[in-house]
Amino acid sequence: MVDHASLGFKAGLEIHQQIGSYKLFCRCPTLNSDAKQDVSFKRRLRAVAGESGDIDIAAKHEMEKGKEFWYVGDSDDTCLVEYDESPPNPIINKEALNTALQVSLLLNAKIVDEIQVMRKTVVDGSNVSGFQRTSLIAYDGHFETSKGIVKIPTICIEEEACQKLENTDHYVKYKLDRLGIPLIEIATDATLKDGEHAKEAAAYIGMVLRSVSGVKRGLGTIRQDVNVSIAKGARTEIKGFQDLKSIPKVIENEIGRQQAEIKKGKKLEKEVRKAEPDFTTSFLRPMPGAARLYPETDVLPFAVDASLVAQIKKNLPKLLDEQIGELAKKYSLSKELAKEALENDHFQKLVSTFKKIEPSVIAAAIITTPKEIKTRLKLDPGALSYHDFEQTLSYLEEGKISKEAIIDILAKKIKKEKIDLSEFESASEDDVEAEIKKIIREKPGLNQGAYMGLVMQKFRGKIEGKKIMELLKKLVP
Repeated sequence: MVDHASLGFKAGLEIHQQIGSYKLFCRCPTLNSDAKQDVSFKRRLRAVAGESGDIDIAAKHEMEKGKEFWYVGDSDDTCLVEYDESPPNPIINKEALNTALQVSLLLNAKIVDEIQVMRKTVVDGSNVSGFQRTSLIAYDGHFETSKGIVKIPTICIEEEACQKLENTDHYVKYKLDRLGIPLIEIATDATLKDGEHAKEAAAYIGMVLRSVSGVKRGLGTIRQDVNVSIAKGARTEIKGFQDLKSIPKVIENEIGRQQAEIKKGKKLEKEVRKAEPDFTTSFLRPMPGAARLYPETDVLPFAVDASLVAQIKKNLPKLLDEQIGELAKKYSLSKELAKEALENDHFQKLVSTFKKIEPSVIAAAIITTPKEIKTRLKLDPGALSYHDFEQTLSYLEEGKISKEAIIDILAKKIKKEKIDLSEFESASEDDVEAEIKKIIREKPGLNQGAYMGLVMQKFRGKIEGKKIMELLKKLVP
């Protein structure tokens, strides 16, 4: 086992999460549309000096590639602000800001008194203007983990970048629709103990983010970067993690890479690297520094109203973990099932509709059963609508079927087959017991498992398997 402390190991996280409503400095929606691409143009970008008077090393590196940037987009969710043909709205998106402030307070951070929008030089083409607008909104946060407190020095709100479509030796092609979506950036300190600790911290921050309603959901709406270094090595920012499970593996490989370079006598430089599918990393660019920042001139600084912060504190949502615990206790669900039920749009509505059905049965019907339909029956549960679940559960509520028939009825709905409820009428225990005795007489000497299979063939969907096994245990020694 690696002794991370003896290596002088340091690691920190940067979590980037998209926020909904509309874009940060215009009224375009945050759709990131896959519709028609009816906008296209080209640009070349060059780095400018930051507030310090120097050109940032990472910006200079990108500029020296001399590439042209091609942009395409959908005019329904982009405008002149994204094309850098019009100044941004002079006032930041207050809905997105309020969402980001909720997240900040849930992470025990202090809200700044005044927000100053800054420009961060970015000339790899991912921002048409050659810079990204970013603002510090909170600082000095923290949260508990199994390995101690993790501190959060800064929380920022900023513009999301374009989506890269193609990269060649001469040009890079980007999709504009994602550009300008509000993004909250959460940066931890460098006290993470090892890869598993980094994964735990990222999972906790992700849970906090999902606790707030204004945060976007789905693939591509959240990204994790990890900063790693060891003694005699150099801080390396790793981007492009596909999932949290890969974080420990990539970190261990980065430790190995830095150790190998040190053994060769090489002096490591700070750099940004990409996480590859095989858990190794590849060079992207030098590590950017403070030289890339300078004040935004189109958006004036503005004070954060103390009464607004007080109002947000008063109405903070419960953390997702707490909500899951309450739901599990209220409806006698496992934590895992409660987690999925909380995120399922149908659960609460169906529980309110069907008072005679145990909530655990409803949860299983809309969460567990579709998974079984996909894995065991090889059917697509995505074809099921809310009405399909509602109608099937109404049969159960009215006593027309047993809960074991739910999967078969939903399968028939997917296959668009006619449903004859007489096939699924509940069987009495007397009928089942009589059938078991008959099978035993006809096929003596089998074990309980064999008899179970034969009885289930006749009564599947008509009585609980558990009840059949109880009767078998009485009749078969």
